[in-house]
Amino acid sequence: MFTFWDNFFYSIEHEGLIRIINLFWYYFYIEAPRFVILDVIILGIILFQSRRNKLNFKRARYELLAENPLVSIIVPGRNEGQHIFKLVNGLREQTYTNLEFIIVDDASDDDTYLICRDLKENGLIDVYLRNDIRGGKASAANLGLRYAHGKFVIHVDADTSFDRNAIENILVPFYMEDNVGGVGGNVKVRNIHESIATSLQAIEYLQTISVGRVVTSYLGIYRIISGAFGAFRRDVLLRLGGWDVGPGLDGDLTIKMRKLDFKIRFAANAVSLTNVPSSFSALSRQRMRWSKSLIRFRLRKHHDIYLPQANFSFINFFALWENIFYNLILDFFWWIYAINLLVTNFDFLLFLIPLKFIIYGIGSTFQFTLAMMLSERRSQEWKLFMYIPLMMIYNGYYMRTVRTIAYLREILFKSSYRDAWNPQKSSKKAMEIGI
Repeated sequence: MFTFWDNFFYSIEHEGLIRIINLFWYYFYIEAPRFVILDVIILGIILFQSRRNKLNFKRARYELLAENPLVSIIVPGRNEGQHIFKLVNGLREQTYTNLEFIIVDDASDDDTYLICRDLKENGLIDVYLRNDIRGGKASAANLGLRYAHGKFVIHVDADTSFDRNAIENILVPFYMEDNVGGVGGNVKVRNIHESIATSLQAIEYLQTISVGRVVTSYLGIYRIISGAFGAFRRDVLLRLGGWDVGPGLDGDLTIKMRKLDFKIRFAANAVSLTNVPSSFSALSRQRMRWSKSLIRFRLRKHHDIYLPQANFSFINFFALWENIFYNLILDFFWWIYAINLLVTNFDFLLFLIPLKFIIYGIGSTFQFTLAMMLSERRSQEWKLFMYIPLMMIYNGYYMRTVRTIAYLREILFKSSYRDAWNPQKSSKKAMEIGI
């Protein structure tokens, strides 16, 4: 008697490879070339150039340490009292030590004031600033920028921790080539085993940040420096007027830098750790906010990037268009593809589902292996391999659904202006001036 798997493999053999590729053409012709094959090619080139890159890094590091510029670390936040001491204590153990610490308290109602007052009195931080009325993260960061004296400014979230050489490594790219305006740090998940949700996010961060941003940085289309850990030339920040208000401020600032023809680079060896949402409900709220920013900033605010004007730049056009194409246009197109696949192959559904798990599982395994090749925490992160089979559901259905809902809400209702994450007065002002 034939078992399910006997029938399954018989059906695969009967259908043939061409039929399977035609069934899952969306993956084989769209997703795999961009997120698997391209990653392999670029990482292969980087590996081939590794000796030259190491020598360039060594030279740039020597120049950094010889100059030893003052670096301002700005930490804007609200109700982050439980994280501040650990953050400051960790940063004071960095291999790069010429730092000034600026904490900006955005009208916290926890014990942030008491903690920061003690830190200031004991000489552990240089500047403590407090907004009596909540102004939002961008407002707090801009206040900190006014008091910064460093050649470089590093913006970090209060709940972030760092490898001991992270600050040094995020500064080196400024000395590796000319005209670098900002450098993004490598953000990984700290609460990696807290729940299934955090484990899946840990894999996602490895694939999209630790690997994905290495690739986009090499291609010159890296488009978002994470607010959790990003370094900037202070003179460039001042020229731009700092951060604009509103959700998506990290990507917005990066685009503004690109439009001034500054290079944006990613430092994979500048590793930071952050806690991510431990429940899917909290994760959905976070990603709703993140996804709305794609519409608000990359389509509405910075629509001039797509126009053939005097300051037109093909690389900036391509960087944002690639993002819009894969994350917005193809997101909606996927639903048409999925429904058509289901309707036209309903009798084959019993075999389509496990076959899809196998195909996407192989692709995710390949991506995960690439991440492990670059990782400095292989022994810890290899344990995530057991969750690879779930990545198809996580990326293919859950995240796609969240993104689609967020896109529709922002396109139809501009819902980001009512997001509680940003103070209402800031959102009102942003709406008035069209940002």
